[in-house]
Amino acid sequence: MSIFYTRKGDDGYTSLLGKGRYPKEDERFEALGAVDELTSILGFARSLCKAPEIAEILINVQRHLYLLMSELAATEEQASKFRNISDDHVAWLEQTLEEVRQLVEIPEEFIVPGDSVSGAVLDMSRTATRRAERRTAALFHKALVSNNTLRYLNRLSSLCYILELREYQFEGKDRPTLVIPL
Repeated sequence: MSIFYTRKGDDGYTSLLGKGRYPKEDERFEALGAVDELTSILGFARSLCKAPEIAEILINVQRHLYLLMSELAATEEQASKFRNISDDHVAWLEQTLEEVRQLVEIPEEFIVPGDSVSGAVLDMSRTATRRAERRTAALFHKALVSNNTLRYLNRLSSLCYILELREYQFEGKDRPTLVIPL
């Protein structure tokens, strides 16, 4: 029988990609945890979405986030080996965002999430992305991660919002619920 634990983390320390052990409350693990949580929420959204193009977009994003997590998990000495998010990844995200934006009407007002389950989960993805971006920004300001990593997360929150609107539209809700009704 295989075991799924090593007991190595029982002392409150764990490893990164490189030498040494680090406290589990290290800001790298906070960023990693936020991106890991985001990946799970995106998977939940992907399982619920009705608009066919959204599932393909989300699986690509989830795969990109695994590349991004490898950079977050690298020690300073190993960081250059794990700079996997490129200008091309950011450009793909920007292009995808623009393509989906052409399909939806963007309200000028704030919206209230929850017009559908899938749309609400995409909104959860947006807020989880913002948290991951904040955690990653702390690493960026210490020159521990690349600018592309931060740029990717910044664009991703916008994409999640646009996908939420697309999902509402696809489910027959032409105009989402607004914070202040017109």
